[in-house]
Amino acid sequence: MEIEELSNCEALPLLSLNHVSLLCRSVWNSLRFYEEVLGFVVIKRPSSFNFNGAWLYNYGIGIHLIESPAMEDYESRPINPKDNHISFQCTDVGLVKRRLQDMGMRYVTAVVEDDGVKVDQVFFHDPDGYMIELCNCENIPIIPISACAFKPRGSSFKKASINKCGFMETVMMESLSLDMMNFSF
Repeated sequence: MEIEELSNCEALPLLSLNHVSLLCRSVWNSLRFYEEVLGFVVIKRPSSFNFNGAWLYNYGIGIHLIESPAMEDYESRPINPKDNHISFQCTDVGLVKRRLQDMGMRYVTAVVEDDGVKVDQVFFHDPDGYMIELCNCENIPIIPISACAFKPRGSSFKKASINKCGFMETVMMESLSLDMMNFSF
């Protein structure tokens, strides 16, 4: 089985996320957006490329723009926080909203809460319809699933008692427990 084979392998020797590559109708329009709205800086791009594009960098990540004028227009697409998106942490969500309003940009907000800790999120589109999220996500600590208390409930799909872990973490722990019970020594 593919999953079992994969789980027996070591993870690839990754260091960090290097860049996100995005197709865009106009490199110029997207370049201005990522510079002026998000504070990215244009960096040198290898001269061997034979297509229009640009590289930007800031916050420890690169954005590579690749021009594709035939892209569909996104204008009518709603801003949906559950759509694919790139998320950046910010220092002041209120200031983000005021600046987006000043620029005349449409956005939607959401709040995520866990154990009384709230994260404010602001979602908007870049010129090509890619979703951007700005948030104060650092408010919620990153807790490995292994640190979560596990309480078997029989079925993950029944209403759970509140614990420190979310639904998916509990499902994964139950699955792991069942796998462990199936080991033969």
